[in-house]
Amino acid sequence: MKQMIVQCQPNITQMALLERGKVVEYAAERTGERGLLGSFFKGRVVNVLPGMQAAFVDIGQKKNAFLYIDDVLHPHLDKQPEVKPSITELLHVGQEIIVQVFKEPVGGKGARVTTHYALPGRYIVYMPLAGYVAVSKRIAKESERNRLKIMSEKCRTEKEGMIIRTVSESESLESIDGDLIQLRKQWERIQFKAETCSAPRLLHRDLSIVQRFIRDSYTEGGDEFVIDDEQRAKEAAAYFLEMVYSEIPKIHVYQGNQTVFEAYGVQEQLEKDFKRKVWLGGGGYVVIDHTEALTVIDVNTGKYIGGRNLEETVTATNLQAAAEIARLIRLRDIGGIIIIDFIDMEKEENRSRVLRTLEVEIKKDRTKSVVIGWTRLGLLELTRKKVREESTLFID
Repeated sequence: MKQMIVQCQPNITQMALLERGKVVEYAAERTGERGLLGSFFKGRVVNVLPGMQAAFVDIGQKKNAFLYIDDVLHPHLDKQPEVKPSITELLHVGQEIIVQVFKEPVGGKGARVTTHYALPGRYIVYMPLAGYVAVSKRIAKESERNRLKIMSEKCRTEKEGMIIRTVSESESLESIDGDLIQLRKQWERIQFKAETCSAPRLLHRDLSIVQRFIRDSYTEGGDEFVIDDEQRAKEAAAYFLEMVYSEIPKIHVYQGNQTVFEAYGVQEQLEKDFKRKVWLGGGGYVVIDHTEALTVIDVNTGKYIGGRNLEETVTATNLQAAAEIARLIRLRDIGGIIIIDFIDMEKEENRSRVLRTLEVEIKKDRTKSVVIGWTRLGLLELTRKKVREESTLFID
């Protein structure tokens, strides 16, 4: 069972997702400072750079957005030209286009934008111009994948595309089609607004943090939803109904003397898990350091001395660290290149066990990660899709 805990304060809303009592996801949103990720803008091209095959687009933010040629070409690979044209053949200065933010502004860089539009719903991600259907790789059963794909093909028009989300497993045609109709109307509203306004202009913003939390994390039949604000609880209930769940959860409105994060042990966990040095249950610890290019995680035995010999002690620490590192990466929303310096092991079978443990645990993360493997120096290398600044713990 998962617990979804939402803490509302006058200047910030924080959410935490707990699995078996451990915090695995955390996000915070300041009042009036909702992020740009997923937002649609009508932008104006202000600079076209053939040497970079890219353009800069004014979307009304402090920094112009960056648009690369791959995000201008047709989203379906089969419909792209064999040789990429020059960006100057596709865009010109002064041109007004609809773009969607798929990477938040980071540091001194503006947002990354695309014309490969995607609107996430409960059961599908709707891609109005993609022209293909894909099924989540987390749906393993081939017969179910085929059923969902055939069913989805019946719903869409030729130019529309869909990604069938994991939660769609065993769902009916009515569920998929209902989601599609709702998202199609949303896209039509975006298009209508774009036709009636001048650039730069915000056309559509993604859901609030609480709504995204429900859409992306809630599973029917057992999840607990706790929130400490009665009005926001009513809004959450309305959103559950809007998403047409067959089983609406009981929303618990917390009214204790402590904060809801304190009452559910969330605050204590977060304060430990966001430190540079994080202790493991067995006495070992990991150290997480960030550079501009990558994140480095170092594993140490610390106080753990429990094995019959050095190899056993080291392997036990590494196995525990692998599971915990996967959780910390997800919790802290660490993106980009990640290098893990596990403690040296002599036996190849132990190295394989550590690698498998990390691979299994990292699959629980919704954000795409790729475990590359061991380098010649004995370091473990992986990458994780980076769409926003790494999460930082808010302390009031």
